[in-house]
Amino acid sequence: MLTEWLTTISFVFGGCCSNAVTLEQLTSQFPRAGSLITFCQFAIISIQGIRRHVTWSSYGPRLKPRRIPLMPYLIQVVLFYLVSLLNNAAFAYRIPMAVHIIFRSGGLVISMILGWIFAEKTYTTAQVLSVFIVTLGVIFTTLSASEPSSNAMIGSSTQVYLTGIGILTLALVFSGFLGLVQDYTYTKYGRPPNSSDKSFAAPTWQESMFYLHFLALPMFVTVRKDLMSQFYALSRGPLASYTIAVPPSISATILPSLSLPPPSATPLYPKSSSFLSFTNVGTSSTSSLVDPDALLLRLQLPAACFPLLLNTVTQLLCAVGVHRLTTQVSSLTVTLILVVRKAVSLILSIIVGWGRKANNPENVNMNMMWSGAALVLLGTIGYSLATNATTSTKKKSE
Repeated sequence: MLTEWLTTISFVFGGCCSNAVTLEQLTSQFPRAGSLITFCQFAIISIQGIRRHVTWSSYGPRLKPRRIPLMPYLIQVVLFYLVSLLNNAAFAYRIPMAVHIIFRSGGLVISMILGWIFAEKTYTTAQVLSVFIVTLGVIFTTLSASEPSSNAMIGSSTQVYLTGIGILTLALVFSGFLGLVQDYTYTKYGRPPNSSDKSFAAPTWQESMFYLHFLALPMFVTVRKDLMSQFYALSRGPLASYTIAVPPSISATILPSLSLPPPSATPLYPKSSSFLSFTNVGTSSTSSLVDPDALLLRLQLPAACFPLLLNTVTQLLCAVGVHRLTTQVSSLTVTLILVVRKAVSLILSIIVGWGRKANNPENVNMNMMWSGAALVLLGTIGYSLATNATTSTKKKSE
C-alpha cells in the first residue's frame, strides 16, 4: 500500500512538474507548436493503453468490454479534445507559463455557474465566497502580465495577450461542460468500483484515460495543416548531437572499413550533417578531443525533439498519477495535493526558471502575480473544505 501511494505521488509531482518544465521550454522556442504537442500527448497515452483495451479477434481488432458504454464517451471526447487543444494553443498569444498555470486553476467560477444553470445545483455561502476569492486571484494574475515591456507595440501586444486570455477562458468553459457531462454519465451508469474486475479489461481510471485520448485521435484531422507546419518548423530548427560510445569489440571491426585518417590528421567526419554517423571526436566541458582509438555513434536530431519526447512521456506519467490518485484518496485530498503540485510548478517557472529561455524573460509583475496565486490557492482550499463539510452534513442527515 505504501509503495503504491509513493508511486502515485511521484507520478503526480515528478510527472506533472516535469511536464510543465518541458512544456515551457518547448513553447518558449516554438510558441505555435500547441497542436503538435497535444497530438503527441494523445498519441503516447493511446499507444500505452491499446494492449489493455484492444484485442485481436478472427475479424480483426476490437475493443474489450467496458464499464461505461461507448456512446457516453463521445461528448466527453469532443470537449476534452477542445480543452487540451485550446490550452496548448494559448501559448502562441504571449501567455507566460505562470499565468497559464494559475488561470487554469480558476475554473471553479465557471463550474459553479454552469452547475447552477444546467444542473440546478445549490452552493453555500462559504463556497460562493471561496469562488469569489479565486476569481480575484485570476484577475490579479491576468493583469500581472497584461502590460508589454515596451511602448512600441502596446496596442497590438495587448490585443494578442487578450486573445490568449480569451482562448484560456473558452477552454475553462468547455472544461466546465466536461465536468457536467462526466457527472451525468456517472449518475446514469453509476460510479463503478476502481478495483480490478475480471469481467472488465482495466480499472475505471485506465478506461476513462484511454478512451478520452484514443477516440480523439481522428479529430486531429481538423488541424492537420497546423500539425504539418509545426512539425516542419521543429524539424528545421537548430540541431542537437547525441553521441554514444561504441564498444571496443565492435569498433575494432568497424574502424578499418571507415578509412580513418592518421592520428595527427583532422577528426573523422567532425561536421557531418547526416542523421546517423560515426565520429572519433570526444567532447569535454572545455574542448573537443580527437581520439583515433575511439569510435562514437553520433545521432543528430532537431533540438526540439528531446524536449518534445520528454513532454509526451511526462504527460503520460502525470495523467496516470492524477487518475490513480482519484481512486486512492478522497476528492478533498486530491484537490489539496493538486494545489500543492501547481504551487511547485509555479515556483519552478517563476523562481527557478527551468524551461524558460534565459534571454527571453517573462514580462510579469511579480507582486501582482504572487498575490493572485495566493488568492487562487486560498480560494481553492476554502472551496474544497466547504464542499467536504457540506457533503458530510448531507450524509449525517440521511
